[in-house]
Amino acid sequence: MTISRTLLAALAVPLLALTVSCGSSDTEPASGTGSTAGTDALAGSDQESLDQYTTDDTTPLDEIDISELDLITDGTLRVGTLSDAPPNIFLEDGVFTGYDNELLRAIGDKLGLEVEFASTDFSALLAQVQNQQFDVGSSSISTTAERRENVGFTNGYDFGYMAVVAAEDSAVTGFDSLSEDTRIGVVQGTVQDDYVTNTLGLEPVRFQDYNTVYANVRNGQIDAWVAPSQQATGQVKEGDGTTIAETIINTENFTAYAVNSENQPLIDALNAGLDAVIADGTWTELTEEWYPDRELPTDWQPGSRAVDVE
Repeated sequence: MTISRTLLAALAVPLLALTVSCGSSDTEPASGTGSTAGTDALAGSDQESLDQYTTDDTTPLDEIDISELDLITDGTLRVGTLSDAPPNIFLEDGVFTGYDNELLRAIGDKLGLEVEFASTDFSALLAQVQNQQFDVGSSSISTTAERRENVGFTNGYDFGYMAVVAAEDSAVTGFDSLSEDTRIGVVQGTVQDDYVTNTLGLEPVRFQDYNTVYANVRNGQIDAWVAPSQQATGQVKEGDGTTIAETIINTENFTAYAVNSENQPLIDALNAGLDAVIADGTWTELTEEWYPDRELPTDWQPGSRAVDVE
């Protein structure tokens, strides 16, 4: 199928992932996030200037020289990812998988590169990519304007929603029911952390990973989890006593792979690989496999402006 493009705008969200400490407590709120009060994680898509960062086209695959990609290990993409955020990024039988990671494997195949994954915390990931501890960050990363000041990104391959997870018998019924009396959990350094802190003006309890924050909803230590909807869907299981109370659009700001901002050859190569897997139908197959009931917005498509979705 061919989906028309309306350009997407970047969010004006502080660079939490590069400014927060990685060592905040799992039970008490962290302070000093470095955020600017009043930012809105759900603002920014004006439907006119919409994403100025998407490239018009990409370098042809046969013109990519993988010896010039400044990789940590020649011939291998070393990727920082998460182990606990299904269906996007997680471990299954000791193997890293999920939508984002399988798509990146397919891109690596197009480029003739091995893909090697390692687990990290989201709060450290972008800094680790920029410091070249990883070649690529794969974690359903929203490409906010502030993050772009500190790390590079590929073209987009997905977009996101935000959800509220609470106990089935909870008084929390959605975003409007969150208040200063609600003990709200977030994963530190995420767009959800920024949204609760700066848009809602509330102080969340910050956790290092998705498994831990969800466990704390289940055991009643926190009242609600403001989560990426993909991860909420992956965590909430029948019989857990929890529910996804509400889901809202997390703007039409796309998600992308993070790359060192000075490594333009690698960004160009990944963009070429992304267009290739879009053009041959792999992107569509993976999207349908991992999100069988998901509807994409009709005014959005992944990759460069030159590629059509098959």
